[in-house]
Amino acid sequence: MSVQKEITEKIKEAMKAKDTVALTALRALKSAFLLAKTEAGAGELTSDQELKIIQKQVKQRKDSAQVYVEQNRQDLADPEIAEAKILEQFLPEALSEEEIAKLVIDVIGEIKAEGMKDMGKVMGIVSKKLAGQADGKTISSIVKEKLSS
Repeated sequence: MSVQKEITEKIKEAMKAKDTVALTALRALKSAFLLAKTEAGAGELTSDQELKIIQKQVKQRKDSAQVYVEQNRQDLADPEIAEAKILEQFLPEALSEEEIAKLVIDVIGEIKAEGMKDMGKVMGIVSKKLAGQADGKTISSIVKEKLSS
């Protein structure tokens, strides 16, 4: 079953269960898919494109929650966190920092990267290999750490 069909099924389940948080998150995701499909006549979305849209939606919610927490608005942060958790179920399982670091070291060895000047190359390769399994901030911090040592 494609991700979009699965989301439609989850929307039906959320409606039956009267789960407003899940319904809000899932409808926003479905809307993001529709926008991406209609953008410049894109047609059907590939699984990579779907994955990127889901990641973006999760990141938006986590960033919003962080801002709300910094402003002492836990009442607004809690629904954002809950929505992010609901959307994360459509992402592949995240890798641990040790697994990411191992891949980063392998890539640095493969392309013979030397110092921060090669960070872009390393980031590009690692980001492609870990699509959906790690967020960019984590990858970036590990790449910086490994290239500077």
